[in-house]
Amino acid sequence: MSDSRIFVGLKSAKKKSKAAEVPTGPQCQWHGCEKIGTHRAPVGLGGEGLFLMFCLDHIKEYNKGYNFSPDLSDPVVARYQREAISGARPSFGKPIVEATELPMPFTVRSGSAKSLNARKSAAERLMQKREAQARKLKVLEAKAFETLGLPHDATPDQINRRYKERIKLHHPDSNAGNRSSEAELQATIEAHKILKLNGFC
Repeated sequence: MSDSRIFVGLKSAKKKSKAAEVPTGPQCQWHGCEKIGTHRAPVGLGGEGLFLMFCLDHIKEYNKGYNFSPDLSDPVVARYQREAISGARPSFGKPIVEATELPMPFTVRSGSAKSLNARKSAAERLMQKREAQARKLKVLEAKAFETLGLPHDATPDQINRRYKERIKLHHPDSNAGNRSSEAELQATIEAHKILKLNGFC
């Protein structure tokens, strides 16, 4: 009995030499280069998330002169960055778009109160602080506002402006050496100090 049928499906273990694989991909975006762009290069400020494609030689050249801000980059590199941002030069990836509104608390995972507070602007926090202070104004703070002749919701600029006006008005140098308003001067200084220590200005 012949066993030739057993070996019919077997293939030779000897591997055939493969033809040299040709790299594929987008063309290098360096002006005049015909090679394949296999390396990603970040665009930088104004083009976050976008990148250009360069060959090995030109990625080295790009990296030498690259800075996140195009204004600080090498002039040649800066041109590539600006062209990619303006759309004159094709770029890859997706631009990163920052959210302009805070998410609703129910859309954020646990710890949302902390994350929302962290995202509030400094102006909002200052406004909340001032509202809280206005609700429970201490006796000395109320007296300080009264001394300066300002309402309790005066802004830091208004407080500082009024303080400077009163200093000029009651300073002995402004009154030809007359010390009659020295008490007013001292009260103004004390009032401003109290307001400054308590975060009103």
